[in-house]
Amino acid sequence: MSTVMAVINYILNLGPSVVMPLIIFILCMIFRMPLGRSLRAAITIGVGFIAINLVIGLLVNTLGPAAQAMVNNIGIHLDVIDVGWPVAAAISFGTVSVVPWVFILGILLNLLLIVVRFVKTLDIDMWNYWHFIFTAAFVYVITHNLFIALALALLTELFILKLADLSAPIVQDYYGLPGISLPHTETVGWSPIGWVLNKLLDRIPGLNRLHADTGTIQERFGIIGEPMIVGLVLGLLIGLLAYFPGLSHDFGSSLAKILTTGITLGAVMLVLPRMVAILMEGLIPLSEGAQSFISQRFPGRELYIGLDAAIVIGFANNMTVALIMVPITLLLAIALSFLGLNHLLPFTDLAVLPFLVIWANTWSRGNVIRGVIIATIFMAGILSVGTFLAPMTVVLAKGAHFSIPKGAISISSLDSGAHILPFVLVFFFALQEVGSYGPVFLIWSALWVAFTAACYIIYFLYCRSHVPGIDDKALYIREEETLVEPQPELEGTGGQAIAGQSQ
Repeated sequence: MSTVMAVINYILNLGPSVVMPLIIFILCMIFRMPLGRSLRAAITIGVGFIAINLVIGLLVNTLGPAAQAMVNNIGIHLDVIDVGWPVAAAISFGTVSVVPWVFILGILLNLLLIVVRFVKTLDIDMWNYWHFIFTAAFVYVITHNLFIALALALLTELFILKLADLSAPIVQDYYGLPGISLPHTETVGWSPIGWVLNKLLDRIPGLNRLHADTGTIQERFGIIGEPMIVGLVLGLLIGLLAYFPGLSHDFGSSLAKILTTGITLGAVMLVLPRMVAILMEGLIPLSEGAQSFISQRFPGRELYIGLDAAIVIGFANNMTVALIMVPITLLLAIALSFLGLNHLLPFTDLAVLPFLVIWANTWSRGNVIRGVIIATIFMAGILSVGTFLAPMTVVLAKGAHFSIPKGAISISSLDSGAHILPFVLVFFFALQEVGSYGPVFLIWSALWVAFTAACYIIYFLYCRSHVPGIDDKALYIREEETLVEPQPELEGTGGQAIAGQSQ
């Protein structure tokens, strides 16, 4: 097993920019695509991932310091530090007792579910298998039972693959990604909750008529409503909230930071859509080749290629909601802490909010108003789940030799808190571990478990006779779009495919 672990570690250390092209090339060969076309598609995808990561690196390097400055300005002191999504990945891969088993059994389970026609998604995003390991790691550190840990990891995978299937139609239609699904645990796990909340907003008089997206904003305000300008304005606001104290004693330097934050976020809003054009140039031939191969050999069958949700985070409406949510998340953390419902200090993972708001924004097809409302509810849950998982995170981090920041009493991350499905599965095993938070917090956490379960049940029942996001499409698109169906544009802002960073 140590040899298997060494092979897995070697492959993962290559990174998605190398691993994804290799997987894509192998799949192209399996689907009998021409050698030259297969090679070009694989290399193009690798180049696309590198381009996307460069832009997201720019976003992280800008938002990270701004977030730290805002936290310092507000003066909040919470005892669980957000050390970012790398801690979640590190503790997952660091739990070596479960890693090789989850990889081997996870791949076999995916293939089996496709063969028996339970799912259509072929999850080729091997890096993000750490999401399934995440569940196993937390259960294993509590129970020390490998069987239970693996069983819950595979149950997580089963749910995520099914959720990816059920959400694939709107992903393909709205984002313009033919043949693609998104089996990304910390995003698609929220899709049933986002769908239920969006339906609840349909029933609130007045609120159900409010609509704003980058398309309508641009039509109404012209150049001021362009995504680049929206990013610039939101960036200036974030920069002002972060660096305004310095204007009184170091005006020049502070002004430069504010302006740099603004122009950088404006650049991200403009450049990210163009980066996906590169990625999609490689993905579309694979999708077409897979569907052709399947239709010839298995008439009536359909296969989705499962990818990282990174490919949609740069969509203009998602980015707008994410940037608005930066200060809202900080204020929400403070409010919940006063109620005893949160101990997590948002920091590092504020830069990955574009991932966390995807399913707050998608069901309403980019309605920014609804996106912010639903994302605020999401973040209330994410902060509390991140707090809930903190005690186990510390134990796992020490076992994985993750460096805990000096002065931190406990650590977690917003990304860990976004693992809503693993949280539900781990909840009853971990009650003793979080007893120190008190009965109010435990009741609040139990309510989130019950609410999540109810949303999943309602969503799955609806999906038995409907296609979510498609059957009710007319409710969430502008009237003129019902007259002329828009074609997806890789470099536009309306219903286009856009990309982000692999997590």
